[in-house]
Amino acid sequence: MQKITSHLWFDKEAMEAAGFYTSVFKDSRVKNTTTLRNTPSGSVDIATIELSGQGFTLISAGPLFKFNPSVSFLIACTTKNEVDALWEKLSKDGMVLMELGEYPFSQRYGWIQDRYGLSWQVMFMGERNIKQKIIPTLMFGDNVCGRAEEAIRFYVSVFTTSKVGDIVRYSEGEKPEKPGTIKHAGFTLAGQEFAAMDSARAHNFRFNEAISFLVHCNNQEEIDYYWGKLSAVPAAEQCGWLKDKYGLSWQIVPTIMEEMLKGDQKKIAQVTEAFLKMKKFDIETLNRAYK
Repeated sequence: MQKITSHLWFDKEAMEAAGFYTSVFKDSRVKNTTTLRNTPSGSVDIATIELSGQGFTLISAGPLFKFNPSVSFLIACTTKNEVDALWEKLSKDGMVLMELGEYPFSQRYGWIQDRYGLSWQVMFMGERNIKQKIIPTLMFGDNVCGRAEEAIRFYVSVFTTSKVGDIVRYSEGEKPEKPGTIKHAGFTLAGQEFAAMDSARAHNFRFNEAISFLVHCNNQEEIDYYWGKLSAVPAAEQCGWLKDKYGLSWQIVPTIMEEMLKGDQKKIAQVTEAFLKMKKFDIETLNRAYK
């Protein structure tokens, strides 16, 4: 199981989006769907899916949070034709952020917000080795602009099997960017690829709960460890959710939750009632509720 998976918050469209995304990407499937009832958002639909073998969770939980480009997903493509095919599907009823075309860093690239507002960077990788098809990419702008490198090194210190990869920096003359800050950097957390950049341009968005990252924990010791390392905003702690010092949202969850939220509606209701009272998850209490 992946240690870290992406979690996407929709108003009402999670199930529809799960069908759409699994139709767009090869080697993709819907793993499970379930409904949680009597939550603060009412009845909540959840779909867990795999896109090109990578895990995502989609939730319909009301209009509280909206996607924005502070977190996007870079799709690494082997051919220009693949770029064009993905662009055609993802751009329908969406909005272009960077036109599809040739850029200094890629012969075929474009940045799009799809019909749901989720951001994708579709990129021909040329001769670069592709280890991971979809790479979560963090844009450090607004109140955290200039802190991308600090954040990367912090995250690498938290997760095992992690490292800082190649870093490309802004140089003189690339205003409004500050020379030396991150134009693009790759890094690995728990064996999974991520990317980050700084952006000093005027943006009316920042990290929010629309996109968070699930950290799957095998025991209470792991939950306690990641919670202690990552949580920096006490007011944001709820139902396994936290915010780190850069405003990025994480969910620290036990791996057994996936099984607990399958099938038996009575058990699902019992577990839901239990975890809604929690900030940090307590596995022993969840097990009692489940049984």
